[in-house]
Amino acid sequence: MTFARDLIIGGADLPARGGRTVSVTTPHTGAVHATVAAADPADVTAAITAADNAFPDWAALSPFERRAIFLRAADLLEAQAEQATRIMAGEVGATAGWAGFNVWLAANTLREAAAAITAPRGEVLTAQQPGVLGMAVRQPVGVVAAFAPWNAPIILGVRALAAPLAAGNTLVLKPSEAAPMSSGLFLADILREAGLPDGVLDVITNDPADAPVIAETLIADDRVRAVNFTGSTAVGRIIGTLAAQHLKPAVLELGGKNSLIVLADADVDYAVAAAAFSVCLNSGQICMSADRLLVHESLAEEFGAKLAAALTALPAGDPTDPAVALGPLMSAAAASRVAGLVADAVADGAKLLAGGGDPTGAHYPATLLSDVPAHARLHYTESFGPVCVIDTFTTDDEAVAKANDTENGLSAGVITENATHGLRVATRLKTGIVHINDQTIMDEPQAPFGGFKASGYGRFGGRWGIEAFSNTRWVTVATEHAQFPG
Repeated sequence: MTFARDLIIGGADLPARGGRTVSVTTPHTGAVHATVAAADPADVTAAITAADNAFPDWAALSPFERRAIFLRAADLLEAQAEQATRIMAGEVGATAGWAGFNVWLAANTLREAAAAITAPRGEVLTAQQPGVLGMAVRQPVGVVAAFAPWNAPIILGVRALAAPLAAGNTLVLKPSEAAPMSSGLFLADILREAGLPDGVLDVITNDPADAPVIAETLIADDRVRAVNFTGSTAVGRIIGTLAAQHLKPAVLELGGKNSLIVLADADVDYAVAAAAFSVCLNSGQICMSADRLLVHESLAEEFGAKLAAALTALPAGDPTDPAVALGPLMSAAAASRVAGLVADAVADGAKLLAGGGDPTGAHYPATLLSDVPAHARLHYTESFGPVCVIDTFTTDDEAVAKANDTENGLSAGVITENATHGLRVATRLKTGIVHINDQTIMDEPQAPFGGFKASGYGRFGGRWGIEAFSNTRWVTVATEHAQFPG
């Protein structure tokens, strides 16, 4: 099935003003999956105007009415799981399991946002002046600009919009050029069906070549008061710089170089299963994927042999086949990039324990290496593919130092049968997220999600997401007349 879609501005489906379109292809076959409108700056401005016009009524709408819309949207999303799976397979080569997880978590993110709408906001303050009631009140900021990525498009598309809308803002969403349906248009359709008023959520799709001017036009507009972006660190630096130039707060969730630490007392078979999951889920195209496996030297030989066997045995191929665990990467170019990182590491002296070789179109095998030198690109670059590197350590200090030896700081896992020992190690890791006796990939809608260092700043999830997209005001009420000097 091939889709043809327009922009969504003010509740209407509209072609780009210049009449341009752009095609989206399927990673597994290269066939055209969708044709979408390619916006220009005038379309962006029109979307901002629609969102700005819709803001007063949306912010004033009863919280219970807003909550009902979110709850209906969650149910509708779950009801359309089959359609979501087809769209994700066509756009990003997602397996059925990964698409199903996207729907499940995104629906629960909407439900968590619904709960946040009627949760208490603000505080009653102690006032210095007699007869005064002081309050810290959280209020929506206005129009929010949101940028959603392709790798977990339904999860991250919903995350980009849920907290800002729940806080009472309106939103202009720029979905990924690679996944405009699943990270934007499909989600907007569901929210419209759930009763979201016209203009509250506007969706701008674009040609990849126009991404810089679209982003700059969106962020620079005075009516846009906050920004959120999920994507690579390189693009996040650009988005963050633009937001700072215009004095707008931003939530940036960027790349990772995540370590899974296997301590000496770990259950090896459990650690192998955890590592294989963390490395290969969605073909390694998750910001939390583990691509550094730091294993105590006493376990390294057994762990390496068992993990190499597990990775080699993973069924790979057509993502629409329910038996397939390892589908394609986002594109042939992405697979070639990953193959290049592996080839360079091997040329630098690394040992190939499983996988490797040349890609087949957009497909690349699950790959395990050891002895990767510190100067190799793979040592410090996020692989964003089904590739991991084993390194060993003898002490906790050595494991912590190796895990922290990266500019990124998103997620980490510590595998151990001794939770106290695991906690001691975890507290020393410079990451925004860490899981003890678990792998690196986890996301729950009520939890604060975000990174440290070059993995970004700000937090999605729970009350932290609402706070990120609302403004704190100090409000006082004098209950008696003050006595003024003079």
